[in-house]
Amino acid sequence: MTTISIPDKIYKKMREIAENQGMSIEEYILSLAAESLDPKSRAEFYWEASVELLKQAERELSKGDLRQASEKTWGAAALAVKALAYEREGRRLTSHRQLWRYVSDLASETGDRELRLLWRTAVSMHVNFYENWATRDDIKDSIENVEKFIKKLKNLGTK
Repeated sequence: MTTISIPDKIYKKMREIAENQGMSIEEYILSLAAESLDPKSRAEFYWEASVELLKQAERELSKGDLRQASEKTWGAAALAVKALAYEREGRRLTSHRQLWRYVSDLASETGDRELRLLWRTAVSMHVNFYENWATRDDIKDSIENVEKFIKKLKNLGTK
């Protein structure tokens, strides 16, 4: 992973925009970076970012930062859904509603109801970022569930 420096004023504004759009700052920056890519490259970009965010979630959990672990877990799941939409359809998903609908449609299409359950686990981590209710064990389990979710989505891709 590479670290970049952004002036505080710009970072704060970007974080505000991200939060208003229901995204983490990382997800927002990644979405800006992906805008210039073709759908296939965007899909690859989002798949890689999804895996990296899940690794970051594990690191945050090991450091005891439960909120950041939660948000990165959510971000990993959201980016995986976006990756699959780009990969399969060249489609850009931009809202929570579109993400929910896409996962619901996938579950109906495949008959895999577990996709909905795993997605709800990821969404609960987004809520936990704001509410800080989940325990360390809850977050650990959620990371494992989101890893399973990402693998299932990856298997639905065009390869």
